[in-house]
Amino acid sequence: MPAWPGGPCPTCGDDMPANVIHCRTCRALLNPELERDSVEIPQFVPLPEVDSMADVPVEGYFVDCPKCRRELKISAKYENERVLCKYCSGDFRLDLAHPSLKDYQVYSKCPHCQEQLRIAPKYVGQLVACRFCDGKLRAVEPAE
Repeated sequence: MPAWPGGPCPTCGDDMPANVIHCRTCRALLNPELERDSVEIPQFVPLPEVDSMADVPVEGYFVDCPKCRRELKISAKYENERVLCKYCSGDFRLDLAHPSLKDYQVYSKCPHCQEQLRIAPKYVGQLVACRFCDGKLRAVEPAE
C-alpha cells in the first residue's frame, strides 16, 4: 500500500503533507486503501501492581550468653569469632550452629522506614513484610 504522496484532501480540499494518514482538518482517511475498521485497537488490560522488594543484609544477631543466659546483640562481623559477654565477661565463640546458641534471632534495618527488625532465622531468605510500615523485604546472609 503506497503512502500518501501529499496534496489536497479529497474531502475538504485542504493541502496535506506527505505520509499522513488522516486529514488534519476533517480527519478523513487520505489513503483510499485504508478503512476505518482495518485497525484493531487492543483491549486495555491494566498491569498488576508491583511491590518494591529490597534485599537487606543481616546486620547481626541476638543470642543468649551460654554462661549467664542474658541476651546479647552481636554484629554479624563477629560470626565464628570469640566474643566477650558484657554482663558476665564470659567468652565464647559466636558459632550459630553450636547447640548452646540455637535460640538466636537476626536483626537488620528496614530499608523503607529505617526501623530495626528482629527476624527469626527461618525467615532469612524469604520475602517478608516489615511490621512497622508493611514494606516488602528479604533478609539475606552477609557476603563472606
